[in-house]
Amino acid sequence: MAEIKLIATDMDHTLLTEKGELPPNTTDLILDLHQLGIEFTIASGRPLYTLTHVFEETHQQMTFIADNGAIIRYHGEIIFKSLLPIETYQAIIHFIESETDGIAILCGLDTAIISEEQHQHLDFLRTFYRHIQTTKDFSTLAIDADKLTIYFPNENSKAYYDTVFKPKYCADLSVTVGDTIWIAFMNKGIDKGSAMRFLSHKLAVSADEMMAFGDTYNDVEMLKAVKYSYIVANASEDMRQYANFITKSNDDDGVSEIIRKVIKNNGHL
Repeated sequence: MAEIKLIATDMDHTLLTEKGELPPNTTDLILDLHQLGIEFTIASGRPLYTLTHVFEETHQQMTFIADNGAIIRYHGEIIFKSLLPIETYQAIIHFIESETDGIAILCGLDTAIISEEQHQHLDFLRTFYRHIQTTKDFSTLAIDADKLTIYFPNENSKAYYDTVFKPKYCADLSVTVGDTIWIAFMNKGIDKGSAMRFLSHKLAVSADEMMAFGDTYNDVEMLKAVKYSYIVANASEDMRQYANFITKSNDDDGVSEIIRKVIKNNGHL
């Protein structure tokens, strides 16, 4: 039987239900994995401060790959971060605001920032960015930021990625698509897959001892980085090529079902 030493999962549409809720008994599962010496890892486009709030009871016993790999925290300690150059995010924000129907979200280490002209979206965005502020003028900002995100209320992120942002920026930056509403920019080489390889080296865990769960395009690199790669049944159809296994949907507790099997088998699959 295969020995599992690290389990990583995406949040939205993967671990979380479509109501945005954690499955029942998630805290108990995390603590059981910890007792077995299995590292439970959240790999998300969400910022670290939001993730640690969601896992308030267990965050000290977990690893977080936040902002699509731009920040990694292990048991309470930040062990990796990659900050975007100020001139880079300023130029992209200018392009977003002048040439697209997307909404720029500058992801600082402690808060997210959007234009005050987009204040009507604050309530929705607080689901993902627990700390969020507005600005009158992005060009005056020069903060430490590890990611720049675009929110597309018209749910056309993939079309924008394919026709605009991939050809314009992918040579110099890591650009990922999340669901139908997000595009994210990180430094070149930063994604969930690079974060998994970093943890593999840091924790001396091989790809054959890692398991990962995802549902959409920003999970591709993470799924490629591990042997036990799963997509949930509700994943995008074209994601099936990137996973070795399929589990039940997020609303059917697919991630937790596999985790319970690992726990029942004392860390083996």
